[in-house]
Amino acid sequence: MKNPYIKSSLGMYLNYFMLGMINIIVASNMDSLSERYHVDIPKISLLVSAIGIGKLIALFFSGRLADSWGRKPVIITGNFLYLLFLIGIPTTTSYTLAFIFAISAGIANSLLDSGTYPALSESFPKKASSASVLVKASVSIGATVLPFILAFLVAHDIFWGWAFFGLGLLYLLVGIYLLFMPFPNHKQVSSQDALPVQDQLKEEPKMLGEGLAVVLMGFTSTALFVVWQTWLPQLGLKLIGLGTEQATQLLSYFSIGALVSVLLLSIVLDKFISPIMVAIIYPIGAFLAMLALFQVETYSIVIVSTFFLGLFTAGIFQLAMSIMMKLFPTNKATASSYVNIAASSAFILVPLITSGLVSTYDIKMTFFFRYDHRSY
Repeated sequence: MKNPYIKSSLGMYLNYFMLGMINIIVASNMDSLSERYHVDIPKISLLVSAIGIGKLIALFFSGRLADSWGRKPVIITGNFLYLLFLIGIPTTTSYTLAFIFAISAGIANSLLDSGTYPALSESFPKKASSASVLVKASVSIGATVLPFILAFLVAHDIFWGWAFFGLGLLYLLVGIYLLFMPFPNHKQVSSQDALPVQDQLKEEPKMLGEGLAVVLMGFTSTALFVVWQTWLPQLGLKLIGLGTEQATQLLSYFSIGALVSVLLLSIVLDKFISPIMVAIIYPIGAFLAMLALFQVETYSIVIVSTFFLGLFTAGIFQLAMSIMMKLFPTNKATASSYVNIAASSAFILVPLITSGLVSTYDIKMTFFFRYDHRSY
């Protein structure tokens, strides 16, 4: 029998395809935004922190809303709320307003996460981990495509804000599309999911035990991604000496590596390798790729190293979300929101710390911060 939620899932994955673009759109336009708001680049990087603030604010209620009201209205609200950010950022000249719009984007992101991950888990109960990891695939594809769109706009002397406007239109259309799509009955599915978990575990998982470990995984995986997605273009420009177009396209190589990673994980996860083993192997690979990037600063090595950085940093957050929902199936959205709160904290703290390091020292210190503290 054909799964009735395939069309709904396509809309949800399209949301995250666009989110992949949003995740790097500030980093990809730092110079333009700096000129428009009349502030320096480290202050522009703080817009990423503002997104994290919005995520953190919303996560204290978005999970409970998704568990009580349902996944569908929460997701659609997130779609429409993104319009504030995508229309406001390129049209305002006020840094204060831009900061507020960035907070609204964080709230929208939180609403999407709180509704989408449980909805996908309930739509594909036998392949919940793969369904969650494919969210990252959608994000990676979007992040791969955006630099080429921006390069096209630059080459044809088109206002950079059209990238924002186009995404705003797409979020509006997908929100309308999802209004007419079916979603699982979340209360009925959650009660059915609770029994198998009790059978699989020797004792009931505790939030301060297993839950806390998964929450920490959500923080560290997000911290790593924020550093690289925020500062890769500036690394290429100021440390390696690349041109603007080449430096921006480093994000594409990073995203291609991430896409390859999540596609591999969707195939081999649970069949050939466990999530715990992935969590051990990936940070080691990321550390080696970073060493290669800093020790051999030639363009070809930079491309290869950036690809492997994307490969070894992708999918961990999605695995954490999937594990959390399996541990606490009767309150999926609420439980997964704790992982998102940790991720939002990383969105706030990492840009604050790294922008200070860049202002005080240089771009390279940002990446040393990330690994000297073994945050992974």
